Amino acid sequence: MRHVYIRGILAPIWLAAAAVSGVSGNLEWAGLYVLMGAAFGFSAWASWKKAKNDKRGS
Repeated sequence: MRHVYIRGILAPIWLAAAAVSGVSGNLEWAGLYVLMGAAFGFSAWASWKKAKNDKRGS
């Protein structure tokens, strides 16, 4: 379950980097960071949901 927490922490870090890059004018990098933040966030959510359903089914 630790990997879910790590991914959940990394997602807002990537999104914060996107915000900083967007403000500084690096829109290409901001887009990349948004994609990375979304990927980490979705991965954490999907893993958490799967673990929750596995625990409930057992």
